[in-house]
Amino acid sequence: MSEKFVKEIPPKNKDISKWYISVIRKADLVDYAPVKGMMVIKPSGYAIWENIQKILDKEFKKTGHTNAYFPLLIPESLLNKEAEHVEGFSPEVAWVTMGGSEELEERLAIRPTSESIICSMYSKWIMSWRDLPVLINQWVNVLRWEKITRPFLRTTEFLWQEGHTAHRNKEEAMEETLRIINIYKDFIENVLAIPVIMGKKSDKERFAGAVETYTVEALMPDGKALQAGTSHYLGENFSKAFDIKYEDKDNTLKYVHQTSWGVSTRLIGGLVLTHGDDNGLVVPPKVAPTQVIIIPISRGNWKETVLPVAEKVKETLEKENIRVKLDEREEYTPGWKFSEWEMRGVPLRIEIGPKDIEKNQAVLVSRVNREKRFISIDKLVDEVKKFLDDIQNGLFEKAKKFRDEHTKSTENIEEFKNYMKEGRGFIKAPWCGDEKCELKIKEETTATIRTIGEEAKEVQKCIVCGKPAKFVPFFAKSY
Repeated sequence: MSEKFVKEIPPKNKDISKWYISVIRKADLVDYAPVKGMMVIKPSGYAIWENIQKILDKEFKKTGHTNAYFPLLIPESLLNKEAEHVEGFSPEVAWVTMGGSEELEERLAIRPTSESIICSMYSKWIMSWRDLPVLINQWVNVLRWEKITRPFLRTTEFLWQEGHTAHRNKEEAMEETLRIINIYKDFIENVLAIPVIMGKKSDKERFAGAVETYTVEALMPDGKALQAGTSHYLGENFSKAFDIKYEDKDNTLKYVHQTSWGVSTRLIGGLVLTHGDDNGLVVPPKVAPTQVIIIPISRGNWKETVLPVAEKVKETLEKENIRVKLDEREEYTPGWKFSEWEMRGVPLRIEIGPKDIEKNQAVLVSRVNREKRFISIDKLVDEVKKFLDDIQNGLFEKAKKFRDEHTKSTENIEEFKNYMKEGRGFIKAPWCGDEKCELKIKEETTATIRTIGEEAKEVQKCIVCGKPAKFVPFFAKSY
């Protein structure tokens, strides 16, 4: 490993914040924009987002959703229609007050989320039960005026998808809400290799304007929880505010039941934190822009002997839809290239040198643990696919082991506080359901309810007030 690369990355276990910024900058994922709290997503980072988008979009369309686009600017009068929603987002809203050199008659909000603008359109489009369900998603940017920011994890502007659906009744809307949160869970675990817990938010933590919010929460290496995706059952809250009615089969007018749901570029931050190490980025194969990097060993007349074989290997892998690159740069040594592509997180490296050509083999090296496999050129495709699967599964199992080892259970408030001081993580503890006890835990420990969890047993008491517990939530400090 080149000393230059090592020196530029502080150890992950000593200062994870500095490590994180070093990795995303050195791996060329992002740069700081001229406006505070905003980021420029560079090609290497955006390629990961494109793969996230491609895979998730396919899943949404399998379940009947279609994509559309709604305006960036929202009239203040529309935003104000749903009171709880407005109150929840009010501190984060950025306003446009001038158009050119003229002051606008009405302020325009830059969308922090799109419920209000979309509901205003649904009120025009939905007239009959025949118009339902409406299953629309959009891939857009949103803006929230955050005070403390960190690239990908929390930024003033970020990219996301937001689904907005309308249904005849609660049952259909709840089915949609749960369908989506399960799609998120499956995607984050099976594609991003990040284990999550799935469940419902407390009333205090739910989305502003929602009846119920369901969430998937991941545990990061610093013991903090990352809210990775949410799906909301909105009930009739927005349809009543925006007068979205339909004529049902019995000729009566009814309000639609709605959902909204989304994941964002925050997932990239979660990926970096979960899988990266002291050598840089580690990207799970299923979402990696480059799954395999081929590095020919430049010795002797390598251009005549090694390079043609490397080019043939690249061509063969490409035909199997494996995302592969060949690094034939002459100005860098093989060792430098090893370090650079490790830094960029490419899951699998193929080394081919003069001695390998004599043996009709290639050397496969895992980014995760540098495991080497010597494979015949003739069997390379099958072995590359198997190795990529092993890397993908290994990343998930490693992250799951960490999550499980840092998930504690307690029925004692002092023990709860000690867990938070010692290293954090998920803490399961009985709770009576009273918001006062929820707030007290947050004030004394900084932990919040991430998901409500299972129902409590009869003998369990709330760790704050001692009254009979209703639930055993997962608590954690969050990003």
